[in-house]
Amino acid sequence: MLWIKSFHIVFIASWFAGLFYLPRILVNLAMVPPGSEAERTRLLLMARKLYRFSTMLAVPAVGLGLWLWLGYGIGLGAGNGWMHAKLLLVLMVVGYHHACGVLLRRFESNSNRRSHRWYRWFNEVPVLLLLAIVILVVVKPF
Repeated sequence: MLWIKSFHIVFIASWFAGLFYLPRILVNLAMVPPGSEAERTRLLLMARKLYRFSTMLAVPAVGLGLWLWLGYGIGLGAGNGWMHAKLLLVLMVVGYHHACGVLLRRFESNSNRRSHRWYRWFNEVPVLLLLAIVILVVVKPF
């Protein structure tokens, strides 16, 4: 089980690295001046590659988490309300990841309508989600 936990943590950390940086690329895309096609193309390429790579990291992260939860019974039983809250937050992380893909496709189709300020706030969401998840897992407040 310790091997599974170790790999789960590594894939989670790697996935979140992508979730921390991808929205920052979206901030930069929102700030590209009209006519700067080379800069826009370069940022879109970076964002596409990072989104694909992050998705490849998310799959084993979630899979190993499910293995720990279902296969070893971690968080099952009475007094494990923290796990239900964590699972809800994990679903929100998956939704955030998906939202990044949707926003990226809007940039690719030139249909972005959001400002760089909005993306700066959007960029903070994974930090808050990770903080809440770590607190739930370590402290187990309920």
